[in-house]
Amino acid sequence: MLIKDYFIVFPEGDVQEVPGPLPINELVNINGRPLDLPLATNRIIAFRVARIRVNENRGQTETFHYLELLSAQELLPYVQNI
Repeated sequence: MLIKDYFIVFPEGDVQEVPGPLPINELVNINGRPLDLPLATNRIIAFRVARIRVNENRGQTETFHYLELLSAQELLPYVQNI
């Protein structure tokens, strides 16, 4: 039996478990959930999956998704035009 665990790693080093894998460049909220695009505003806390590291042990796989915090300026291309 293979156990798969998924984690997000915040820029400060804090680690939190998430329910499933995330692709590179995915925009996520502070809970590690993917954001629905387009965004209503750029004034939110959003992270981008910058890199992924996988640890494989006997019977267990741990996937770490390293996040980077996005600024309001970086979120502008993802905001809906009204």
